[in-house]
Amino acid sequence: MPSLVPPIKCQGIKTKLVPAIRALVGANITGRWIEPFCGSGVVAFNLRPERALLADTNQHIIAFYQAIQSGDLTPDRVARYLEEEGDSLRRQGESHYYTVRERFNATHDPLDFLFLNRACFNGVMRFNRRGAFNTPFCRKPERFAPAYITKIANQVRAVRQILQQRDWTFAVADFRETLSQTTKNDVVYADPPYMGRHADYFNTWSEASEQALIRLLKRLPCPFVLSTWQENEFRRNPAIEAHWTEEGLHLLSIEHFYHVGSSEDLRHGMTEALITNVPLPGAYVKPEKPRQYALEIA
Repeated sequence: MPSLVPPIKCQGIKTKLVPAIRALVGANITGRWIEPFCGSGVVAFNLRPERALLADTNQHIIAFYQAIQSGDLTPDRVARYLEEEGDSLRRQGESHYYTVRERFNATHDPLDFLFLNRACFNGVMRFNRRGAFNTPFCRKPERFAPAYITKIANQVRAVRQILQQRDWTFAVADFRETLSQTTKNDVVYADPPYMGRHADYFNTWSEASEQALIRLLKRLPCPFVLSTWQENEFRRNPAIEAHWTEEGLHLLSIEHFYHVGSSEDLRHGMTEALITNVPLPGAYVKPEKPRQYALEIA
């Protein structure tokens, strides 16, 4: 089954990690699937658990998916909106982008959020300290061509179908609050902002936050999977050796190309790490380093 691409784009989206996460926990979710950093929702939308708690501190992402879930935001409404705003963008150019950005920062309309998410520079979702969306225009007035609008509307349709068939809760919440709700039958997937990689897409992620998350994950009563960066051509993530080499924990390495960057020379290969307390299935092959595994994905 091809991966479902959600309508919201986030830097560092984990589409390429979905097969590995599914291999680890996809058939073992008897409680709720819980994500304290749901972002685009790509992992949940592809694993499709029956019950889920998807939380984030970015209220605009949560409001967008809540609007789809409630039926307020439909594929047809999305298509009509993007046709109208896309036509204005073609005629007026970047001035219309900034008109929509100013309007969104005043009203927080989910449709304006979708427009900005798809028309901003390099797909980088960025907010200032006052919580205002401040990413500049991508400089592509013809951005919303008919085929592109249809693609986005179909992504909304696919998400809507999933939400109509499942018991999912979307919540604006700090990761501490979200993780406090876990039970032994749940499965947690944590995809926090990466320390030392790039700025968070909504608010500040500090060393104190990182340490708090590490402590909470290790104390969970249920299985968890944490995604983080392992290494690139320049350096390794020191947090892995410092915090995640205990007995009973496993590290899976997955290499892919990292697309966030203003130009090609700033985009590099990246080895991502999945750290988990889940026993590893036979689909993994063990290299030389202890408790580190590389996934063979067909």
